[in-house]
Amino acid sequence: MFLIIGYVIILAASLGTYSVHGSLAALWVPMEYLAIVGLFVGGFVASNNIKVIKAVVGALPGIFKGSPYNKAYYMDVLALLFELLSKVRKEGLMSIENDVENPEASPIFSKYPDILHDHHVTEFVTDYLRMMVGGNLNTLEIEALMDQELENHHHEGELPAHVVSKVGDGLPAFGIVVAVMGVVNVMGSVGEPPAVLGKMIGGALVGTFLGILLSYGFVQPVASLLEQRGHDGGQVFKVIKAVLLASMSGYAPQVAVEFGRKNLPSDARPTFLELEEDLKSRKGK
Repeated sequence: MFLIIGYVIILAASLGTYSVHGSLAALWVPMEYLAIVGLFVGGFVASNNIKVIKAVVGALPGIFKGSPYNKAYYMDVLALLFELLSKVRKEGLMSIENDVENPEASPIFSKYPDILHDHHVTEFVTDYLRMMVGGNLNTLEIEALMDQELENHHHEGELPAHVVSKVGDGLPAFGIVVAVMGVVNVMGSVGEPPAVLGKMIGGALVGTFLGILLSYGFVQPVASLLEQRGHDGGQVFKVIKAVLLASMSGYAPQVAVEFGRKNLPSDARPTFLELEEDLKSRKGK
């Protein structure tokens, strides 16, 4: 929503102020637009493999939606972990074996459909609970493995933003390329009247205008939003890591989820009492 609002402001500030003393018709040079878009798409395709292209295309729709990683989502994550760890504390590690091996059929996981539908989060939780059930790794080994996985996840999460930003950085140069092509065309028409030459030169300069406007006004904001979304998506894994490691260190479930709560961003972090009341209210359901 804010991306669209920002685009409207950018267009109003650039085209709106120009229209006060100039003709918008002078900016309508279809071949310049086609060349810029073609160079942008070509540069994007040429510099990335199919895996990265799919990752970028798959990430783009998410920037037009609100972030799913809000307080309610994190409360669900903490409540899920609390239920699983409480079951372990009461009935032993083997009691969650079925929950871990088949989360879709688990009565605990089924209470949290938003988490269950996020297969990355579900796999992260079940994989490390499975290791805990196996009992072959200590806390330090689990933590090192988690750190490695989080590093890989962070790299994959920031890739779409990095790619879009890099291609966006090339748009001003593509604009210059298009402008130079227009100037070359003008040089071949030096015998034309000044009014015709002026129109041709103006059309050539539209390429530079487009390259700069599209880069900093349209593409870079998308890259920034992708970066923010990638950061938000990585935070939930840090919360899960803190809770599970605290549990492995011997802390009670109520204390372990507090470790997770402290890892939440301030805008999505419930207070201690909010979390406590939420966990109590879920027990009665």
